[in-house]
Amino acid sequence: MADSRATIGELYKAKAILKADVAAAVDAYMADPTTTLFLFGDGYRIDLAGAVEGSRFASLVVKDVHAADHHKRVAVRTAILLARPEKADASV
Repeated sequence: MADSRATIGELYKAKAILKADVAAAVDAYMADPTTTLFLFGDGYRIDLAGAVEGSRFASLVVKDVHAADHHKRVAVRTAILLARPEKADASV
């Protein structure tokens, strides 16, 4: 299942990406929503800001000043799990 068309969620289910990697990606986005490059341990990368902006639901939740931090984190995590990563080459 570890192909370039798989989502982060599919790679997570296949154990190619760890739970800690997903949590670190959420933390990175929450710390800096403009983060464009995030590397996962098994050689995958995504544009965090692009993943959240690409999810209408997540982008609305993170911009909602009344949304609880927990809800924002869940929306960001969902957007990340649905994102399709690129395989990172060794030079990155």
